[in-house]
Amino acid sequence: MSVSAYPSLTQLAQALHSRQISAVELAQHYLDRIATHNAKLNVYLSLDADRTLADARECDARLAAGEQNALLGIPIAHKDLFCIDGWRTTCGSKMLHNFVAPYTATVVHKLREAGMVTLGKVNMDEFAMGSSNENSYFGAVHNPWDPLRVPGGSSGGSAACVAADLAPCATGTDTGGSIRQPSAFTNLTGIKPTYGLCSRYGMVAFASSLDQAGPIARSSEDCALLLSAMTGFDERDSTSLARPVVDYRAHLQQSIKGLRIGLPKEFFNAAGTDTAVQAALQQAIAVWRSLGAEMVEVSLPKVDYSVPAYYVVAPAEASSNLSRFDGVRYGHRAALYKDLNDMYKKSRAEGFGAEVKRRILIGTYVLSHGYYDAYYVQAQKLRRLIADDFAQAYQHCDLVLSPTAPECAYPLGSKTDDPLKMYLGDIFTVAANLTGQPAMSLPCGFDAQGLPIGMQLIGNYFDEARMLNAAQQFQLATDYHLQRPKGF
Repeated sequence: MSVSAYPSLTQLAQALHSRQISAVELAQHYLDRIATHNAKLNVYLSLDADRTLADARECDARLAAGEQNALLGIPIAHKDLFCIDGWRTTCGSKMLHNFVAPYTATVVHKLREAGMVTLGKVNMDEFAMGSSNENSYFGAVHNPWDPLRVPGGSSGGSAACVAADLAPCATGTDTGGSIRQPSAFTNLTGIKPTYGLCSRYGMVAFASSLDQAGPIARSSEDCALLLSAMTGFDERDSTSLARPVVDYRAHLQQSIKGLRIGLPKEFFNAAGTDTAVQAALQQAIAVWRSLGAEMVEVSLPKVDYSVPAYYVVAPAEASSNLSRFDGVRYGHRAALYKDLNDMYKKSRAEGFGAEVKRRILIGTYVLSHGYYDAYYVQAQKLRRLIADDFAQAYQHCDLVLSPTAPECAYPLGSKTDDPLKMYLGDIFTVAANLTGQPAMSLPCGFDAQGLPIGMQLIGNYFDEARMLNAAQQFQLATDYHLQRPKGF
């Protein structure tokens, strides 16, 4: 069997288990596509065909022995901040351009145990700081829907490789929308689970109280399958939650008649939201109603403070987490220096890019004596108030609906000179990270130029099953998620 264009993970699994195709043939198919298209998109940073094919051969042996795991033999790409033993892990930074990880992240380990085959490590904004994937030391990633536009960030490499069919799925991380926004820009489905469901062990930290791993794929069903394999308690991560592992795919066939979907007036009246995005959301609301869902207006009075609160908390935690990169034990070290202090300064000045330096400086400032109470403590108080607003809203609705981003993918370089303008692109996504709630993006239309538009669902804590089922029912009723970029 030849690999058909853009099959679902379930279709790939059926082909593998029926022996219509082998895991080695499937892996080689994607390696060939990477060789053909990667130069145009700048997606993959590290490849090792020998290791990939060796893993695929092991999967073929497991398949031949009758193992039935639904992910067995399916290839996957990993964002390049997940450590994998023996693979280079750069975080998109000069600071780690030659770092080879000595151990494997728990999320990657769980997916390996499920039988997934690593295709390679993909590009990202440096240390996950950015919304456009233009901050990588290795160059910007290009959007398959229009290579002159950004794919979103920081998981832009993960999204672009799936959108261009250089992998059937990928891992990403989401600190302020970094799974959801690139999914929206590339017509994919991506989910940030409840904080603590996926282990952060082996995931290089940006902002520890905000970072969460999640999958990027083509449909809610694919994401449900991946998320079921990624979650689970990990004693090596102090923020990991001891909860039963859920088979999310088993919850995908439920009617959503009577489901209450909240429409926050603050999100739907947000200034700067593109008219095409607004129109697509209204069309999506009509679909939800046709499926039997009830639309409920809700209010999140403090949500307008999400962006300023986030851009205090996240840089503060980043300044602390990135202090370990000093040129001593691993990572970039300056070639010329006078003494130890000079080595620290030059190594960090040379190793970090402009956006990372900006956030370290902001974070150090808000944590400094005299400003900690004025900025950081106030941001944490706002965080609590925003969570309280959502708790109040869930008394009237089951899920919250909003745009994922206020606009479609924008041209490369159009916002690099105005960081504040780029930060405001996170207006709809950062609240879910500040509160720790699950949230996902799914396709809901296209603008006049044919660029994808995404909508966001936010759920109450541990309500991933309800959220994924709602998304699945929407995708069964529409074909937005089936549309693919030309030329790939």
